[in-house]
Amino acid sequence: MELGNLLHLLVDRDASDLHLKVSSPPVLRIDGALITEEGFLSLTAEDIESVFEQVATQEQRDTFLRERDLDFAYSVPGLARFRVNALRQRGTISLAFHVVPFHVPSIDGLGLPQICKELILKPRGLILITGSAGSGKSTTLAAMINYLNETERRNVITIEDPIEFLFKDNKCIIHQRDLVDDTRSFSTALMQALRHDPDVIVIGEMRDLNTISTAITAAETGHLVLGTLHTIDAAQTIDRIIDIFPAIQQRQIRLQLAQVIEALLSQTLLSRIEGGQIAAFEIMLANNVIRRLIRGEKIFEISSSIEVGSQEGMQTLDQALADLVRRNVVSSQEAMKNSSNPAKLQQLLQLQSPTV
Repeated sequence: MELGNLLHLLVDRDASDLHLKVSSPPVLRIDGALITEEGFLSLTAEDIESVFEQVATQEQRDTFLRERDLDFAYSVPGLARFRVNALRQRGTISLAFHVVPFHVPSIDGLGLPQICKELILKPRGLILITGSAGSGKSTTLAAMINYLNETERRNVITIEDPIEFLFKDNKCIIHQRDLVDDTRSFSTALMQALRHDPDVIVIGEMRDLNTISTAITAAETGHLVLGTLHTIDAAQTIDRIIDIFPAIQQRQIRLQLAQVIEALLSQTLLSRIEGGQIAAFEIMLANNVIRRLIRGEKIFEISSSIEVGSQEGMQTLDQALADLVRRNVVSSQEAMKNSSNPAKLQQLLQLQSPTV
């Protein structure tokens, strides 16, 4: 098995991921679906160990031997970069390669909401991009940073695990820090970033109390902070942030979060009718009502406030899904499958249907 051939196949088929597992042929993820590649034999433990030795450095292999899990980046000149995850299962190595193009995407090219351009130009505050694993959060962040790099002069520091899209300085100075190679933890890197004269700080994943706490403090002290969480909507995200703190601190965190939050974008990937994928977004913008709901422990009312905030640029996921169906971008079945409230989505679709 030639690794180069597999990676070229991954890119040529416009797949997002390649999975290598013992006793299985290579599997690609194309437009969200897993496709077993015909013409390949089932892989042996020796096959996958050989691939791992080709793509990982000795230091990375030592880390994997110690930790049993590993995330790292691998690059093939002229082809693409790949985010690689290695794990052990049933005593053997399993590898997943995720494609990261060399070309940094644009907001318009991805069809992202135009509000992304306004948000990334804000001078300060906290902006969160959320969604399930593989929903495109890193790609959305990259497109927003790319727009900032073309538009404003800012000092940008990113903290990633691992570094995915590579940026070249344009109007911005962009420092990219890898969690393994350049720093020990998100929280430590974030604290050090505050001493490096930043205007914008991008946190690849806000995964623990220290990182979230420092991010809120950074936003309070006049920086624009962008981060991602694995949550599915605005209400769940706000609850997750607050609940990670001890009960005695939660009232204070509500007050701080209500003050610094600027926007929350929750995205879901859907299959297009004509092939390919598109992201649907729930968009929460922190107006006075949203801030009051956060302070007053009325997170359950946020969805209703988003629903009626369309004139300000807000939308619920179901409103976004209904719009994609109306424009014949995705099927109603695909929208229903990805809705968190199918009854509400059905109501929106009926309202959009022409009357006879």
